[in-house]
Amino acid sequence: MRTRGFTLIEILVVMVILAVLYGAVSLAIAGASGERVLAREAERAQTLIAYACERAELSGRDIGLSFAQSGYRFSRFEHEVWTSYRGEELRPRSWPENLSALLTRDGQRVALAAQFPDKPQLLCYASGELTPFQMELALPDLARRYRLDGAADGQVALASVDVRAR
Repeated sequence: MRTRGFTLIEILVVMVILAVLYGAVSLAIAGASGERVLAREAERAQTLIAYACERAELSGRDIGLSFAQSGYRFSRFEHEVWTSYRGEELRPRSWPENLSALLTRDGQRVALAAQFPDKPQLLCYASGELTPFQMELALPDLARRYRLDGAADGQVALASVDVRAR
């Protein structure tokens, strides 16, 4: 009497199928988490910029916003120099690894250096106004990007942009 079992070929085929499925699921999860990270960073930037503009209006003092390749920071003008906020809501923020930011003002691209500039690139004025700007945030290998549009009236809009649709 002969017992029937799985052949080596059958076992190998099953292992290959499982490996392919595992790879597909891993890529799907990694891509989704990248999109979540990008969306969270865009929403955080939108919220903090809007908060800074409200705070500038309530306090009667302008608040500056500076961008670098590594992130962004808020500052206030004290003793003839812009001083960065520390240890509170408006503390300096770092971008996640590989995130790229493209800042434009008046249709002109603003180059982001490795270090923060001495003077802010954008201002939330005590009058409630904001330097109009547009910022696009992206992660490599993602088709989705996020665009922040800052209007002169202090409003900051967030839009999702699919680069495949361009």
